[in-house]
Amino acid sequence: MYAPLRGIRGRLRPLLIALVAAALSLCGLSLAAPRAEAASLTEVTNFGSNPGNLRMYQYVPSSAGANAPVLVAVHYCTGTGPGFFSGTEFASLADRYGFIVVYPDANVSGQCFDVSSAAALKHDGGSDPTSIANMVRYVIQHNGADASRVYVTGASSGAMTTNVLLGDYPDLFKAGSAFMGVPFACFATTDGSGWNSACSNGQISKTPQAWGDLARGAYPGYTGARPRMQLWHGTTDTTLHYNNFGEEIKQWTNVLGVSQTPAYTDQPQANWTRTRYGATGAQAPVEAISLQGVGHSLPTAGMAAQAIAFFGLDGTDGGGDDGGPTEPPAGGPCKVVYTTNSWNSGLTAAITVTNTGSTAVNGWLLAFTLPAGQTISSGWNAIYSPSSGSVTARNTPNNATIAPGQSASIGFLANHTGNTASPASFTLNGATCTTG
Repeated sequence: MYAPLRGIRGRLRPLLIALVAAALSLCGLSLAAPRAEAASLTEVTNFGSNPGNLRMYQYVPSSAGANAPVLVAVHYCTGTGPGFFSGTEFASLADRYGFIVVYPDANVSGQCFDVSSAAALKHDGGSDPTSIANMVRYVIQHNGADASRVYVTGASSGAMTTNVLLGDYPDLFKAGSAFMGVPFACFATTDGSGWNSACSNGQISKTPQAWGDLARGAYPGYTGARPRMQLWHGTTDTTLHYNNFGEEIKQWTNVLGVSQTPAYTDQPQANWTRTRYGATGAQAPVEAISLQGVGHSLPTAGMAAQAIAFFGLDGTDGGGDDGGPTEPPAGGPCKVVYTTNSWNSGLTAAITVTNTGSTAVNGWLLAFTLPAGQTISSGWNAIYSPSSGSVTARNTPNNATIAPGQSASIGFLANHTGNTASPASFTLNGATCTTG
């Protein structure tokens, strides 16, 4: 299961930055230097029981504070943990949003993960999934990570592992995103082989109930919440046939107890068809993205961010079942200045939030209600959710602290249907702000 490594870094970037800076200096302007990244990928060798004989790498960005979420990112066959770190966008997203990334590394010929053996398809049964679960437990214990916000993603062999981990460890993982995978237990074999040609060729089809029973059977007696699943597949995939995409949808809609009829369908890009099951929002129980004319080559640029949004790691998930924001810290005195510039169908809003109290605000959530007909299309310096109605703007890692007397400047672009009024009131971390 080969997927080529992507994400080649632009070697001309330093030169381009220098040229732009020089041009700006002629106009009396300056360009801030790129932020230095203090964090690096490190190997952990003592993470506990390791029946799969895997290697563990972790990336803890400087933006990851106490109780940080955890993402497990699993490479494809022929890949490595360090290769998946450098060839995908998950680490840069971790820098931005402050979560820890664990990169398992297969340690067998071909660098594939075990998703076929009886041991791999059972909760704490041994083999690779148990090793990965112990990596997560290590990070929770040694890094003070949030055990209620653990997620997994992977490509090809890593996508199959994502399916397996959600079946084996529904108590550990909150959601998964599988790029080019197959259903839980589809790759099972009884001859000791790690390859199931019938599954890879898309020749195995089961009822939703049968697929669901296989996933539930990995952890008999478990009655807790089941993790949500996001699925990605290209229609021309010849390594893991596109038929597996439909079988995965059957399985996870059944596991999560939602209808196989989509609740929402759209096309985020020209060749994408996205369907959501059980809900219409960005964190529906099951989300499936079909990519017309695409082969075994995922994820490509921008897709990792879509997975992060599905998990809620972009600031929209606080650990609750609805993917809503966390309970904010205690509030204090604040002032908001809100100005708009509008035209026939759109507007920009500039917001200045000032801490008028005597102690620093460490982590903030600004809440307000947009007037009817206004919908945010993009924003800056804050994470906005949802795009209309009762909106919350959450700090980014770069402006989380507002010292006494200091301000944070944020804003957004919105569409409107004629009403360009400002929100009536604002609260910062639950405390009502003055306006002016």
